[in-house]
Amino acid sequence: MPGTVLTTGANSGLGLATTLELARAGFHSVGTVRTPAKAKLVHQVAAEAGVEVETALLDVTDADACAEVVAAYDLVGLVNNAGFGTSGAVEDVGDDEARQILETMTLAPMRLARLALPGMRERGAGTIINISSIYGRVTTPFTGWYQAAKHGLEGVSDALRMEVAGSGVRVVLVQPGAFRTSVFDDAARDVDRRGPDSRYAPGYKRSLDLLRLADPIMGNPETVAKLVARIMRSRAPRARYLVGPDAFAYAAAERVVPTTVWDFVNRRVLGL
Repeated sequence: MPGTVLTTGANSGLGLATTLELARAGFHSVGTVRTPAKAKLVHQVAAEAGVEVETALLDVTDADACAEVVAAYDLVGLVNNAGFGTSGAVEDVGDDEARQILETMTLAPMRLARLALPGMRERGAGTIINISSIYGRVTTPFTGWYQAAKHGLEGVSDALRMEVAGSGVRVVLVQPGAFRTSVFDDAARDVDRRGPDSRYAPGYKRSLDLLRLADPIMGNPETVAKLVARIMRSRAPRARYLVGPDAFAYAAAERVVPTTVWDFVNRRVLGL
């Protein structure tokens, strides 16, 4: 299935791996980045990998820029990947930060999907893949707003999937567990920003220690990228895909562990 696929947040991690893998799979792969410097990096990595990709400058929170970028391509696929890890107790996160999280990881993907739909509907086919997270299904302390964004993304994606199925457009959720991206750097940045005076400072330290311990078992972003390419080629993809052993473990626990037990374990682990 040749054609153009747009992947947001293409400068690192899952987005970069996906942009490269879609090119390997024969698509005209376009990755969005926020700065020319990041675009240069993507092209360098692509050249080293022996594939050709295109980049487009885009801040996904800029509605006008989103419209311009989508209008520039005849898209057969859209991969909504742009986002960032964020850590902080609900008490420590202000309104402006919360809005930025929701704008980037819930509203922006749906805006881009809405913009891409007319062309896909006219063609009678298209695939929209929303990169969610296992945190779109489960909730843990200190990542409540990130989880709110991913839970919201999953809810609206489910609605969109049913609304456009009759037009031949497929909407798919991918739910990765922990992969080697910028997750630790993002968490360390946020913990430092919250400061030692936060009542949750000891718990933040424990959460960082747990991330360090988990690093050896974190997956390679290429695993997610290969899955995205398979979904993009599929004529009948599933509604959602878990990726990574921890994602499957969390999903299984979510189905059988009582809420009181889940809360107790999470509080005990983080000293809450």
